[in-house]
Amino acid sequence: MTTVRSLFSRARAHACTRGFAALAAAGLVPAQAMAQGLPTMEAPSRGEGEGLLTTLQNYLFDFGALGGLILATVAFLIVAIAAIATFNEARVRGEWSKFGVVVVVGVVLIIAIIWLATKAAEIL
Repeated sequence: MTTVRSLFSRARAHACTRGFAALAAAGLVPAQAMAQGLPTMEAPSRGEGEGLLTTLQNYLFDFGALGGLILATVAFLIVAIAAIATFNEARVRGEWSKFGVVVVVGVVLIIAIIWLATKAAEIL
């Protein structure tokens, strides 16, 4: 039993030293060589700016604009799902006025969300 324990302890020690050696070798490799072949990061839409703070603000602006686009997309999907559901309901029951109301209100809602998102992008 002690032979098995010593065998496992030696194997574990060997694995640990090999792991540390691999980590040390990876740290010695220059970052440029590791990033070879990767695309470069694109600058924000407002430009990089003169310092780190302005560059981060420009990236946050892009993130806010992306959030507005995601919000508009989610609103469009919700309106489309509601319109399809009321269309199926109107087809079965023959009540087309409810379908018309859902479509008109949905279109107005989507237009309002897109308008508000563009106004918010101007304010940022």
